[in-house]
Amino acid sequence: MGLFTGKTVIVTGGGKATLKDGSAGSIGYGIDIAFAKEGANLVITGRNVAKLEAAKESLEAEYGVKVLPVQADISAGQDNEAIVQHVVDEAIAAFGRIDALVNNAQASASGVTIADHSMEQFDLAIYSGLYATFLYMQKCYPHLKETRGSVVNFASGAGLFGNLGQCSYAAAKEGVRGLTRVAANEWGPDGINVNIVCPLAWTAQLENFQNAYPEAFEANVHMPPAGHYGNVETEIGRVVVQLCGPDFKYMNGETVTLEGGMGLRP
Repeated sequence: MGLFTGKTVIVTGGGKATLKDGSAGSIGYGIDIAFAKEGANLVITGRNVAKLEAAKESLEAEYGVKVLPVQADISAGQDNEAIVQHVVDEAIAAFGRIDALVNNAQASASGVTIADHSMEQFDLAIYSGLYATFLYMQKCYPHLKETRGSVVNFASGAGLFGNLGQCSYAAAKEGVRGLTRVAANEWGPDGINVNIVCPLAWTAQLENFQNAYPEAFEANVHMPPAGHYGNVETEIGRVVVQLCGPDFKYMNGETVTLEGGMGLRP
């Protein structure tokens, strides 16, 4: 039996993306695989229905778990509370419980300076990242309290180190870190631990960037001291699984930097 056999995990931004070699090519999909290998039933969300359905097909066929894809896009001008509540209701209807929540989804306009940022671009990052994380945590809380579950939220070195051209993304991610620390204090007595991961991994997006713009890639994307970029399943997803497992319940409110040595800080 796996660590999460019979349990249910929600992964936002969990649609399928692959590298040219066919391996997992997005952090969300890497997390999906890591949990599926531990027997978890998955609820995966995202904007792209085709990517969600592709993930469902692959994960169910390869690992024998059940996967519920639910289209969800948290953005300005719509009833976001209802959207998230629908995801949670579908999860409970299908599986009867929620044992872990992984808030991975995030969209943003990168490479745009503070001076040039529009309100629409700022809203994109804040809604898809900070508001989405808040709403999923809030709506999942009663069910996580029942299972004494876990939450892993995703932040970024962009916020830790103030990366140029990433003001809205950094703001959203630092907001997520503050929210996580408050939840650690408020929910610790309920047996819920809430932690943060800041990842650097090799993804299909980076692979495409390297192929299309090799000079820009060379100038802007730097190799970590580890000598390679993180593997989305084994070096990011596996850590997320452990943070949601019984051995790490005492760890609460912490930021784990998975950047191969690039995330060094006091």
